[in-house]
Amino acid sequence: MEGKVKWFDARKGYGFIIKDDGTDLFVHYSSIKMDGFKTLREDDVVKYEIVQTDKGEQASDVEIVKKAPRKRRRRKSQSEG
Repeated sequence: MEGKVKWFDARKGYGFIIKDDGTDLFVHYSSIKMDGFKTLREDDVVKYEIVQTDKGEQASDVEIVKKAPRKRRRRKSQSEG
């Protein structure tokens, strides 16, 4: 299956993927297939499997298909304080 990352909190280690039908799917960092620090960014396109857990559906074997562009943070000028 394929979807888009709705949000992911790297400090907490979890987030949600928006499935094709528009519903949210829980994703835990341990389900992300990548080396090093495992994290996702908002709007990353991912492919995944769905597994049933005692807490409901969860994403598994998550792989990034297309990384979302980095969002630039606007710096405050000195006049803005």
